[in-house]
Order: sequence, then structure tokens, then C-alpha cells
Amino acid sequence: MPRPLRIAIVGAGPAGIYAADALLKSEAAVEPGVSIDLFERMPAPFGLIRYGVAPDHPRIKGIVTALHQVLDKPQIRLFGNVDYPSDIGLDDLHEFYDAVIFSTGADADRALDVPGIELEGSYGAADFVSWYDGHPDVPRTWPLEAEKVAVLGVGNVALDVARVLAKTADELLPTEIPPNVYDGLAANKALEVHVFGRRGPAQAKFSPMELRELDHSPNIEVIVDPEDIDYDDGSIATRRASKQADMVAKTLENWAIRDVGDRPHKLFLHFFESPTEVLGEDGRVVGLRTERTRLDGTGNVTGTGEFRTWDVQSVYRAVGYLSDELPKLPFDFVTGTVPHEGGRVIEGGEHLPSTYVTGWIKRGPVGLIGHTKGDANETVAHLLDDHGNGRLLTPGAPGDDAVVDFLEAKGVAYTTWEGWHRLDAAERALGEAEGRERVKIVDREAMLRASGEQG
Repeated sequence: MPRPLRIAIVGAGPAGIYAADALLKSEAAVEPGVSIDLFERMPAPFGLIRYGVAPDHPRIKGIVTALHQVLDKPQIRLFGNVDYPSDIGLDDLHEFYDAVIFSTGADADRALDVPGIELEGSYGAADFVSWYDGHPDVPRTWPLEAEKVAVLGVGNVALDVARVLAKTADELLPTEIPPNVYDGLAANKALEVHVFGRRGPAQAKFSPMELRELDHSPNIEVIVDPEDIDYDDGSIATRRASKQADMVAKTLENWAIRDVGDRPHKLFLHFFESPTEVLGEDGRVVGLRTERTRLDGTGNVTGTGEFRTWDVQSVYRAVGYLSDELPKLPFDFVTGTVPHEGGRVIEGGEHLPSTYVTGWIKRGPVGLIGHTKGDANETVAHLLDDHGNGRLLTPGAPGDDAVVDFLEAKGVAYTTWEGWHRLDAAERALGEAEGRERVKIVDREAMLRASGEQG
């Protein structure tokens, strides 16, 4: 009797769920359909949405509603709290599935090669995001002793970090932040936050909406120096070609010409300042040195030889995320991606059979969450083409129960989609008691108990 095409997806964030959705939408081309298992190292699904988006972005978190609808489909199973490769490896996955799609994303900080970056008080933005988003595998406390803070980078993550540092704990209390994060932010001493970009306003990677949201807080005074509003021919071309870039530039221009108000927390957006050294004393951050830059006509910048020292006591680098290497798969350490052609994993110039990638592990940590849909569609199209042309490996144990028996024999305490509904209900009950929509459960063991783990 014919069986469904069995697919494993490693990573149950947006990229993995979009891949599952693309498979289901192509199901009519596959007889007798598809069967999809998602494996996620966290006890809960949704990846970046749960652990990488600032808690005061409810519109972005609304994407969860659409992802829920995909995971509700009967052809999909979730195996949470399952780690690749310690709980299940590539050979195991090929034993149970016709094909494997890796969608493990990127959650580490990209390095920044400037002297002093290793000092105490110098942090990666990704680590801070994990803390305030209640990631179960990071410390429960965060040092927030600095009154003046530098954030390096002009992307949305830099904005998130700067905004959370500049807001009061009470402003964030209506969100889903857990008690330890509220307590940490309540003790935050930051009064000034300085965001630095080495190029100009036209080259900033902010989303217009996220940028404007900085100004919505009654406690944050956003300040832009009029001298930082500058454009060359390349910058003008960028604004003409991109509505988003033009909107960002206009917002910054408006802020630069207004009078500075009296809101208690100051958030400075600096352009044409390239970090050259994190200054230290007794092993701790005591300042930041930058070199003033100028536009070269193309939208890029060159150094002017003019340096400035900034009085800050902590530095957060928000210069990009980096994916972790996946055992048994080739890896490009420069780009932080798995080599591929259209999603087909490539090793030694050949396609690694039945092995695919999608999302940030495929194209790098760039673009917005919705951009992963195109990645997923391309990868799934090539997977189905390989299936139609008989290029997929034949699994030895393709039955639905085989992987369940495997995990239970290893004693893996895995969670399920039904378990997520229980965890979701538990978090909403905690929130309801405080007049909030949700209070996130942080401890992994507590998450497992609330989920009613299997295995």
C-alpha cells in the first residue's frame, strides 16, 4: 500500500513551519500525500518569534496565529525538546524519513573585531535578547549597572536592544516578560543610550515602523544630531530606489530639526561614527572610541582621521547573527551558512542526498521573517523535483511509530503540539492573574512539566 512522503524538518521556527506549509500546499502533487515531523530543541515551537522578537512588538508576534494554523494540520507532528544531533542525528533521520530539511536559524552573535570588545561590560545583542525574551538556557539575571550605554549597529536588533534599555520596566510590564526580566529591568540604571552607525541615514537598516516606535515612549527622548543628516549621490539613489530607506531618512530628518524635550531617558542615534576601540580600565568598559567617517559618493564611507571618545560603561554589539555549525553537514564559516544550490545541500560539488536547508541557515541572517517564505518555496520545489525523479534516499523505517519508539528508547523527554497547547494555557493563566495576556515560563523543566512531556 502506498505511504505518504515522509519529511523531517529540524527547527520549528518560522522557516521550518513555512517549509511545512509549502509541503502541504504541494500535497496534491504527491501521492498519497505528505507526512511531516518537526524537531525543535526548545520545549516550545516558534523559534525567533518566541525568543528573538522584543516583547513590546505584539504585531510581529501576531505571526504566531498564522503559524498555529499550519501546525494544527493533521499531517504535521511536533517533537519539541529534541536536540540535533545529541538526541537524533542525520543518519537516524535518513532512516525514518525520505528527506530532511534543516531550518535551524541563527541565534549567536557575529564577532566584531575591535580592541577591547572582550572587556567585562561588552555584550552581544543576541545574548541580551535571549535574556529579556526568557530563553530557558541563559542566565536569569543581567548586569544593568551602566548609566550610559553604547549599541553598535543600525538594524532592527540594535533598535530593539536600545529601546528595551531605554524603557522603564513598568512600560514593559503589560507584555509577556517573566518576573526575573521585570526585576532586572526595574534595577536598570541606564539614562543614556547611544546607537552608532558608521554610515549615514540612507544606509540605516531600520524598518520605518520600528524606528518610529522609538518615539512613542513617554520616557524616551530620541535625539539626532543635524550634522549627521548628509547624503551623497549613492545615498540619494538608495532613497529613490527604496521607499523604506526614504521613510527612514525622512523620520531621522524630522527628529534632527526639532527641539530636544525633557523626557527622562535620552536615546541618541549617531551616524558617521565607526567604532575603533572599546576602552577599558581594570578589565571593565569605561568608554568607546569612534572615528568620524564621510561619504565617498557611492553611499560608502571613508575615515576622516578624526576620533572621539564617548563616556559609556557598557557596549552592546548588534552587528548581525551567526548560525551554529551543524554536525554531518558542510558549513561555510565566513557566511555562517550551509553550502547549497536552491536549498539542496552541496558537499564536494555534489548534492547531499535527501538533505536540504531553508531560512537563515540557508541564506544568512538577513531580511524580515516573511522573507523566509520564498526560501521555503524554493527548497520544497527542489525537494519535490528530486522525489519525482527518484533521487531521494529510501528510508529503512518509514512508519509513523518508528521515530517515536526511537526517542522513547533513548529516554528523550519530548514535547508535542498538544503539549504546546497545555504550556500556552499555563502561560495565559499566569498572565490572567496579573491582568496580562501571558507571562512566559522560563525554566526548561517547568516548561516540560506544563507541557506534559512524553518519552
